[in-house]
Amino acid sequence: MEHTQTYDGSTALGEDGSTAADGNRLVGSDRVLAVLKQLARYPEGVGLEELTRVVASPKPTVHRALGALRRAGLADQGARGRYVLGDEFLRMAFAHHEARPEQVRLQPVLEALAHRFGETAHYAVLDGREIVYRAKVDPPTGAVRLTSTIGGRNPAHTTAVGKLLLAGRLGGEDAVAAWIGDRPLERRTARSSGTAAALHQELMVTRERGYGLDDQENETGVNCLALPVYPASPTVPSGAVSVSALAYRTPLAALVDALDEIRALLGPLGEPYT
Repeated sequence: MEHTQTYDGSTALGEDGSTAADGNRLVGSDRVLAVLKQLARYPEGVGLEELTRVVASPKPTVHRALGALRRAGLADQGARGRYVLGDEFLRMAFAHHEARPEQVRLQPVLEALAHRFGETAHYAVLDGREIVYRAKVDPPTGAVRLTSTIGGRNPAHTTAVGKLLLAGRLGGEDAVAAWIGDRPLERRTARSSGTAAALHQELMVTRERGYGLDDQENETGVNCLALPVYPASPTVPSGAVSVSALAYRTPLAALVDALDEIRALLGPLGEPYT
């Protein structure tokens, strides 16, 4: 019977999946899935030796896992002997992605946020100088609700979502000035940034802390906190999810204090991966 070295240094017996996984040990189908997950991290392909190292299992075990994946069309081996994800895996992934647009995948998250805070949750993307709301969930209770609509737009520089996404694209004051161009920045409220220098400073702070804030800059009496989401790319956020709240009901400080909870509700969708 084969003895298999595992992630945590323990020994897992068997190779047919009959032994249940214990802790972090990779047993049976767990090993195959671990190999599949690692293949996704190497779009240019990866050799057997390196896969063996990163999966922390013996070479024969990893080779058998690759064989099973190749027979299912989920892995392939190129001319140089390097392994990549197979066409069947890509077909299934793209078909599933097309059937579940980003806003559909994010809908449960938005519902959870609206229920938790009793405020409006949005998913929005950047479009030039504006953000566009792709999805919205109003709180289940409360007589006062926001007037934002799906497909509606707001200036990027006055919103938490917009500033968060701009912070990832505009690296310096010159880039901010070029983005503004000859058109002056609209000041929705007295708190809105009105110059390239002011917006640059705000974007630097946003970039450092990793989330966007709107302290009644887009609409008096409404504040917002936004976090990036990665439903379509492992490294580049497709947009951001925000909690937009009436300031008298949920102060901005309360949203910041709940940052870890918001991140937990976003789960893997809020985490880049490499």
